[in-house]
Amino acid sequence: MKDKISEIRSYFTGSNQRITMLYVLSVLFIGLNCYLVFREIYWLFFLPLFLVVLYLYFYSLDKVLLLITALTPVAINITQFEFNVGVSLPTEPMMLGVLLIFVVRLFYDSQVDKKVWTHPITIIIGLQLMWMLITSITSDMPLVSFKHLLARLWFVVPFYILGIHLFRKRSNINLFVWFYTIPFIGVIAYTTYNHSLWGFDEQAGHWVMEPFYNDHTAYGVTLALYIPMFFGFVFSNVYSKTTRFFSFLVLAILLTALVLSYSRAAWLSLAFVVGVLLIVLFRIRFKWILFVTVIFGILFYVFSFQILDRLEKNRQGPSANFVEHLRSISNISTDNSNLERINRWQSALRMFEDRPVFGYGPGTYQFEYAPFQRAKEKTLISTNAGDKGNAHSEYIGPLAEQGLPGMVFVLLLVGSFIMVAMRVYRRSASPEVRMLSLSLMLALLTYFVHGTMNNFLDTDKASVPVWGFLAAIVALDIYSGKRVTKEV
Repeated sequence: MKDKISEIRSYFTGSNQRITMLYVLSVLFIGLNCYLVFREIYWLFFLPLFLVVLYLYFYSLDKVLLLITALTPVAINITQFEFNVGVSLPTEPMMLGVLLIFVVRLFYDSQVDKKVWTHPITIIIGLQLMWMLITSITSDMPLVSFKHLLARLWFVVPFYILGIHLFRKRSNINLFVWFYTIPFIGVIAYTTYNHSLWGFDEQAGHWVMEPFYNDHTAYGVTLALYIPMFFGFVFSNVYSKTTRFFSFLVLAILLTALVLSYSRAAWLSLAFVVGVLLIVLFRIRFKWILFVTVIFGILFYVFSFQILDRLEKNRQGPSANFVEHLRSISNISTDNSNLERINRWQSALRMFEDRPVFGYGPGTYQFEYAPFQRAKEKTLISTNAGDKGNAHSEYIGPLAEQGLPGMVFVLLLVGSFIMVAMRVYRRSASPEVRMLSLSLMLALLTYFVHGTMNNFLDTDKASVPVWGFLAAIVALDIYSGKRVTKEV
């Protein structure tokens, strides 16, 4: 009898005690869940998933970043209408969690390589964030500006600072691209199906991607961002035939979706990077590029009146016909979309003239620009309510919100990633590194060329790939390994 008691006691001690505790907790969880389901309360089902994600936050942030990346295309924006301030669920709260974990770790165990902090791109981003902090303090709407700054931090810290650490392993760059693209293909399928129900109508193409993307311009810029990456995967010999085959399928899907998006700015941005690709491949010297640019600038100035007169005579509106839709890009007489964009730019320039140094504060443009509109420039879609978007420019928007330094930092960021990416491309001895650096540069160029007509860096849909691709370029620059001794 004593032996039997000892056996039972030993069962409940040591490892057996932990197993028993697991069984007890499982029974309690199942019982409580059954009770809550009976009461039509279902949130407890997500507790195991929450605990797994919480574990990853403390022990494997790399996996959290990839999880957020995969959730981004299917995340849904919830807007608080009083301030027109939205949050994308579930991704932005998860990014905030990464930011908080990073800050806590920074105080007792900073694992960020010093080379990351001293890299030129990091320095420019740091100065940009510091200026955003200063202009948030001087802002007309500090609450809005500090929320905008916080949102920028929860994009930059996970996908730029920690992204560089993630991309020290080169294969993670490819993983990052695929983790975003696979769920994005699901969104493309959803969008295409909805669009087909409307006969692929041009007007319907503006909203059929909702609720995942708020309109066709955000959807189009994301498509354009990933096309150079898969173009590189398809035409690079460093990958297996299977990888190249599936990359080709994805590339075909992205190109088809881009055409159906009717996003003129995205089409133009992709055409621009094709030109840049040809310049790089044919090794055209910078002095010739500068010469041609100056000549075009002079010709535009000399014939500006004739050009404007020709543009004002263009009354081609948006159309399902590809050629006609392209022609509508230059319609500045009857196209409300183009006219409203000009109205927003003119308003932003007047705001800059009013406050040229500090601006009105990050994120405040949409609430402040209404008094700066002119009656003759307003269109049928103009508003004074601050509920229809921002300045439609990654350059003019910061000019109005953060003064001249705000725009200068954006231009410095663009110039720096081009220089760094080209340096990696020319000096690396690895075909994969050369392909990745060129593809990443072209991908980012699609965004920042598109940024002359729209801005989406305040959304997770664009910020995740943009900051991630910037991090990948820096990681390749710092950790790309063998280099050739002379430029190729």
